[in-house]
Parts: sequence; C-alpha cells; structure tokens
Amino acid sequence: MSQESEAEPVGEAVLPGTLPESLRAELVAFRRDLHMHPELGNQEFRTTAAIKARLEKAGLHPRVLPVGTGLICDIGEWDGGKPMLALRADIDALPIPDTKSECAYRSTVPDRAHACGHDVHTTVVLGAGLVLADLHRQGRLPRPVRLLFQPAEEVLPGGAADAIECGVLDGVGKIIAVHCDPRVDAGRIGLRTGAITSACDRLEVSLDGPGGHTARPHLTTDLVTAAARVVVDVPAVVARRVDSRSGLALTWGRIESGHAPNVIPQHAELSGTVRCLDLDAWRQAPDIVVAAIDEIANLHRAKSEINYVRGVPPVVNDPEVTELLRDAMSARRGAQSVEGTEQSLGGEDFSWYLEHVPGAMARLGVRTPGERTVRDLHQGDFDADESAITVGVEMFTAAALLDGAS
Repeated sequence: MSQESEAEPVGEAVLPGTLPESLRAELVAFRRDLHMHPELGNQEFRTTAAIKARLEKAGLHPRVLPVGTGLICDIGEWDGGKPMLALRADIDALPIPDTKSECAYRSTVPDRAHACGHDVHTTVVLGAGLVLADLHRQGRLPRPVRLLFQPAEEVLPGGAADAIECGVLDGVGKIIAVHCDPRVDAGRIGLRTGAITSACDRLEVSLDGPGGHTARPHLTTDLVTAAARVVVDVPAVVARRVDSRSGLALTWGRIESGHAPNVIPQHAELSGTVRCLDLDAWRQAPDIVVAAIDEIANLHRAKSEINYVRGVPPVVNDPEVTELLRDAMSARRGAQSVEGTEQSLGGEDFSWYLEHVPGAMARLGVRTPGERTVRDLHQGDFDADESAITVGVEMFTAAALLDGAS
C-alpha cells in the first residue's frame, strides 16, 4: 500500500469553500505556532521542519531546498505533460520586536516578529495543500500542483532567486501567491492586472574628507554639510533625470556622522532605498543615482563610495492568471469579494518567478471588518484576522481546480 493511501485525511472530503472545522482550527493553531517562533531569512530551520512534518503526516513527499531551508512538495506526479500550477509562500520573519503586549501568541524570540504576515501566507499554502491532497486521493484533482515554501523573502535580492536556482520552477507553468493587506477587510482580496508592487533597491553611501575644527570649515571638507546636501539634493536631481511617471523615489533611512559639536568629522554614512514603479526606469536607476551622488559630493569636496545593492523588480501580474484568481475567489465568495487595488511602492521577490513563468499575486484582506485601526506591515503590532486563512485556502484550492480543468 502506498504512503499516500495510508495518509491521515484532513477531514470530510469537500470542495473548497466548506473547510472542515477541524482543519480551520488546526491551521489557526499552526499559524500561531509560527507567529510565536519567527525565524529570519535563511535561518528558518524550525519553520521548515514544522511544514515538512505536517505534509509528511498527510502522506506527501516534501523536499527541503538545497539551500537548507524552505521546501517544495508536489501533489500528484507530474508526467511531463501540461505544466503544473505552483502555490508560493514566503516563510521568513523580520528583525523587529513584537509589541503586541496582550497577545497570547506574541513572538517568544527577542527582536524577531512575523510583522509582514508570512506566517499567514505559509499557513494558507499549507492548508490548500492539505485540501488538494485529499482531493487527489479521491481522483478529483485535475492535474498536479506544486507547493513552494520559499525562504529569505526579506533578504535582498530575495530568496526567490536562490529557489529558482534550485529548480523549483521545473515543470511549473503558472505561479500564484498572496500578500497580507491590512487595508482590506478579511473575506476580500485585492487584485490588479500589471504591476502591483514596485522595484526596490538598497543604497549605502560613505563620504570622506579631511575634518577639522568647526571654527575653520574653510580648511576642511565639511562632511556634515556635504551629507546633508546629498540627502536633500540627490533625490531632486534624480527626479529630473527620469520620466516622472516612473515613480522613482529615493528615500533615506539613516544618516550618521560626527561625535562632538565642535569637530568637523572625517566620515559620514548614509543609507536608504530606491523604489520604482516602472521596470525600464528601474533598469536605468543605478547609473542615474550613482552619478547624482558623485556630482553633489564632488561639489562639496567630499570623496564618495557608493554601494548600490540591486533588489527586486516590480511584481507584474499576468492578465490571465489574475483572472484565474478573480474567478476562483468569485466562485467561493462571490464577485463582491474581489476589489481593485493600487500599485504599491513595496518590493516583493515574487517578481523573480515572473521573469520565468506567468503568475499573479493577490492582496489578502486581513483587517477585521469594522476595525478602524490599520495595523500596518513591518510594524511590531501587526496582526491578522485569522479568518483570512480560510479565505486564502479556499481561493488557492479553487484556483488549482479551475486551472486544472482548463
């Protein structure tokens, strides 16, 4: 008897939209366990082991990625025919403290938190996999589906690039994902055809020059002033060298220089991000930004050293795959459960997969209906309405069935 035939079922054999209550409760508990034990990118060993153990319990055969964390799991065996649909989740957390003081499942790891909803994404793909595995055992899954649990989404240029190198897209024809959105009510999703996120790069700048006494700035390179001019002037210069419709934005997050009020320092450091709505402008951005920094630094007699770290391109949703998500959600929750969404300036390494196969990402509503406070992403108090887990499972499962039947 095969391992799959001996597998522990997830409950009553049903189509998505009527998940067994036992599975709903299990998924909430699984998400809370992940939330209490967040792990940073490329360190997600406990998370990987937990996912692997539950998939194996369902009679499946997950394979840990060669990079050491993350895994893939095929439901059904691909015979080389029509390509598979991949369901992708990111599994890493952020290096920030969890500030939800009255939350029973707050992070137990200092300065680590699932403040971007990756625990929800992971649980949604796991839940969809368990439902699809039941349907496969019943002969009701039209064709194989791949579950992809990816590490290190928060680490530029993103763990997706490493996952692709590991062959996770072999046999895959389409890929779908969700991202938590605290501005959208639970029970709903946001969709957009075309670019839904932006490119995001990291910028690190060092400025150097002879320092001296603040009484004699004319004999020095006034690095504090030079750094201030770079902060203020470079974004303005860059904005005039690209099409204003590209949405290219250089925003500084850190500036550091000096130790005493009467000493002009010899060194200054700045760091920030470059975000861009347009793919063509993103490709031009490094040359434009570096040239602008050099010009402003030279004007103030400062020597500049620039580390421009390439991040991720925009996530560009394929029209057909976006419609697949719309149809899947409408079939389970009604057409009113789908709303339009705008392009954000946030970056997402899901974009790397879309360089190889068509795909789409949906914004999964996680705000409790009627709640006025928006618990924003990448903040220590972020949390999600856990009913969104069921919504995501329903949509992914329906998408797999609709895509397989096409």
